[in-house]
Amino acid sequence: MTNPARIDVHQHLIPPEQRRAMSGRAAAVGWPAPVWDVRSAIAMMDRRSIATGLLSFAAPVGAPDDPAGARATARRVNEYTAELVKDRPERFGHFAVLPLPDVDGALAEAAYALDELKADGVMVLSNAHGRYPGDPAFEPLWAELDARATVVLVHPTGPPGTVLPDLPGPLVDFPYDTTRAALHLVVNGVPRRHPRIRMILPHGGGFVPYAAQRLACAGRLRPGVTPEDVLADLRRFYFDTAITTGPAALPSLMAFAAPGRVLYGSDFPMVPEEWGTDFDAGLDGYPHWTAGQLHAINRGNAEGLFPRLACG
Repeated sequence: MTNPARIDVHQHLIPPEQRRAMSGRAAAVGWPAPVWDVRSAIAMMDRRSIATGLLSFAAPVGAPDDPAGARATARRVNEYTAELVKDRPERFGHFAVLPLPDVDGALAEAAYALDELKADGVMVLSNAHGRYPGDPAFEPLWAELDARATVVLVHPTGPPGTVLPDLPGPLVDFPYDTTRAALHLVVNGVPRRHPRIRMILPHGGGFVPYAAQRLACAGRLRPGVTPEDVLADLRRFYFDTAITTGPAALPSLMAFAAPGRVLYGSDFPMVPEEWGTDFDAGLDGYPHWTAGQLHAINRGNAEGLFPRLACG
């Protein structure tokens, strides 16, 4: 491996009070129940040559009819995560969770997390109880995050509708919803209006790189927009490598992503370590890296987003 000190932009935590709910949610979508604690996370990172993991809580923080509960849960999760980072700032970073679709609550929590808790960025789900991130109601949040030049992780969740019982949602529904969220942001002009926001799409952007030319047809359906505009805005995103290093997926990602926009991601513990090491091997063993390219993915590109983690 070119550089053993990876920065993992896609790593999760499970606070103790959320453990039962997360196990239940995993079972509901047919996925292995994740097990997490600080000590095991650091041991995993040492085995996989990960210097720092940017932690996020990748689940809704409340029911759609309980905005007060969502605000309270987001605050507890963010304060718990901030304490972990304060204890081990060289090993962990923090994407604060926001209680969307409650825009006022999300604005308040973003300000608290970024100003008081010193979060490295924020995380939003690909849809918030069925409302997608290009929704005009979310514009005040994007304007505030743009003013702060915030790094935003757009993490997938299940799309609205019926789940096929014999197909685990994270395998097919999550990359679909990432793609849906990315195109929704683009056709509603969010990346273009707010260019100082740096948005990361997990899992290689879902289907975005592979289907980019198809998605660009959205530009033929909207006045004043061209397919070239859609492609350019899709390429504004950053992409992480979690579950995306196979011999078909990685070339598609590298062909589409703009230079400097691919980042290392593990998706631990949602992706068990024994699975993740196979994806690490696919990344390390890719035969077409140019000089310095693997180092950039492992940490160099992330250092540009998170200067506090830069070596030297």
